Amino acid sequence: MAHKKAKCSFCGQERPDLFSGEDGSYICPDCIEAGHAMLMRAMGQAPEPQQAPQPAKKRKPADLGLSLDSLPRPQDIKQFLDLYVIGQEDAKKYLSVAVYNHYKRILQKHDKNEVEIEKSNILLVGSTGTGKTLLARTIAKLLKVPFAIVDATALTQAGYVGEDVESLLTRLLQDCEYDIPKAEQGIVFIDEIDKIARKSENPSITRDVSGEGVQQSLLKLLEGAMINVPPEGGRKHPEQEFLHVETKNILFICGGAFDGIEKKIAQRMNTQVVGFGAQEKAHKVDKSNLLQYIAPHDLKSYGLIPEIIGRLPIITYLHPLDKKALRSILTDPKNAITKQYEKLLEMDGVKLTFAPDMLDYVVDKAVENKLGARGLRGLMESIMIDLMYELPSKKTCDRFEVTKEYAEQKVEKADFCRLKNTEE
Repeated sequence: MAHKKAKCSFCGQERPDLFSGEDGSYICPDCIEAGHAMLMRAMGQAPEPQQAPQPAKKRKPADLGLSLDSLPRPQDIKQFLDLYVIGQEDAKKYLSVAVYNHYKRILQKHDKNEVEIEKSNILLVGSTGTGKTLLARTIAKLLKVPFAIVDATALTQAGYVGEDVESLLTRLLQDCEYDIPKAEQGIVFIDEIDKIARKSENPSITRDVSGEGVQQSLLKLLEGAMINVPPEGGRKHPEQEFLHVETKNILFICGGAFDGIEKKIAQRMNTQVVGFGAQEKAHKVDKSNLLQYIAPHDLKSYGLIPEIIGRLPIITYLHPLDKKALRSILTDPKNAITKQYEKLLEMDGVKLTFAPDMLDYVVDKAVENKLGARGLRGLMESIMIDLMYELPSKKTCDRFEVTKEYAEQKVEKADFCRLKNTEE
């Protein structure tokens, strides 16, 4: 293998996986594959290559059934989000306006003399279990547009083990059965965007292939460009025919917990200063929820490069869920957890009810675990698993109430089993 700074003598790529020759030249694995294919064709042992794909012609945008008259207004979008997501009023308002303006931009009649509206991607900042993914998924459900959720932690720079950034678009294409014009008006939710933050402020000798390198690769996608996408995902090959996807009308919503960014916000706001006026200034700052004061400078200090921050102009935050919000999540949304269990057992002829103090107990345990809404789901599963196993077979039981005593017994049993498995 070659030195890290070497370049392929054929294609000019600087890669760490080059092979060196005795004369000081280098060659990369892709050029070896291409040369081998040419040799096999020259010997008559391989078919002639297909013609290189022509540049993509300008396509007409897909008809998503949306028009300026039928497009839901920001207040309508927020009302729909209220059916599925509890609280988070600020995030809903930001999202509703951003999505409405984005699809107005797509529906705009293009005229040389008209003002050109720029795309506004969105960044959602909030701790785990506060509803970032649910907000994005619910908006896609309302508009009935292609939607893909991608985890940024799996992304690496091209040429390294992991997924290339183009795989984001492969997921979007799969969601709409490879209808490219339709995919070009979809929504991509990039989760865990904070995990590709630059690992340190100082430039490193080694490549940051899953941090800053991925951020650099994401720039052209977020900005809007014609991207060559492998049809089945995976690595690119020189002779592979690509799908051409334009990203200028794809809305990117990024989400991340940004664990520890509160310290950087506190430093910027100088909440612990000593001197005249310090107490008055600190009193005005809500230290229990510093995320509401997040600014682009904090994201830069955390490790996002300025170019990425500039392509995510709409930054909003999600409040940590308190007991009241968690209690509402259990029962109020259209697809609340308790309603799902009631529906499942109703299909077996059993009317299921939950005692109010039992729901309060679940909320208290979820707050202890600090897992947000996801913690509620895990607790309810440990409480309901035996019931879901036994009740469908009991023909004589047509009604059951889940009490606090029953819930305590099941949770304690589950905790004991986990403890026992840990000790073993």
